[in-house]
Amino acid sequence: MSELNPSGLRVLLAVAERGSFTAAARALGYTQSAVSRQVAALESAAGQLLFERHRGGVRLTAAGSRLLPRARHIVDELGAALADARATPSGRVRLGAFPIAAASLVPDALVQLRAERPELIITLREATTPALVRSIRAGTLDLAVVAQSPPYRPLETESPALDVSTLVERDLVIAVGPGHPLARRRAVEVGELTGQVWVASASEGGDSLMGVWPGLAERADVRYVVRDWLAKLRLVAAGLAITTVAPSLASQLPAGVQVVSVRGESREHRRLSLIRLPGPRAPEVTEVADALRFACSR
Repeated sequence: MSELNPSGLRVLLAVAERGSFTAAARALGYTQSAVSRQVAALESAAGQLLFERHRGGVRLTAAGSRLLPRARHIVDELGAALADARATPSGRVRLGAFPIAAASLVPDALVQLRAERPELIITLREATTPALVRSIRAGTLDLAVVAQSPPYRPLETESPALDVSTLVERDLVIAVGPGHPLARRRAVEVGELTGQVWVASASEGGDSLMGVWPGLAERADVRYVVRDWLAKLRLVAAGLAITTVAPSLASQLPAGVQVVSVRGESREHRRLSLIRLPGPRAPEVTEVADALRFACSR
């Protein structure tokens, strides 16, 4: 006995709806002989005729009428199953990151995820930490990497509360050009930064400069204010200014640019954290978070 197959059931539906093999073949893009073969195979599997042939076309037999609704159900279910199989599993993760993380930490994590889960779609949006916090609360991002400086604002207690997990806490360092006098030093005292020329970037609110050592901003010689980190680091590489950077950016520095630690009580801590809305966590969001943690640990 012949076996039922999805193509045969689709042919059954097309012939029943259109009333002829010719019309069904045209609708399906088959030849008429292919339609005839599929109907013959179905009738062989059923053990009886499914269509009555007449001069004007065909019509369903009683057996064909009984098979029709079940065939329609099977074809619909198969179509839904195939659509689910083609869809991205749970789809997509919307990730946000502040600029330094977007330049250093995130690419390493995305490379790992692409190798392990190539079907996972991850979109990235770079923004400042305040903007990322607003986006998480608004539900336009699933996960974000943010930077915080002391005193650390308790994001968990604000409304709506956020789920916050620390990735790492590190001290800021100074980036200097290859010809700069401090390039020969591994560490300096904060007093030695007085009188240096700085390159900085404006904060989102425009009320402070990022890139100048905290506590020196009001009296620092800030000659360059740029938005882009690449421009900032190129100015440093050219020996025109110095700037503060996070240690995670060390691998991304232009050739010749050195990092110098700052000693003493003036050390400035920075905390990198993952934030998201509380509640059930989709598996793919957990995978992205784990990849970011692993990249940070390296």
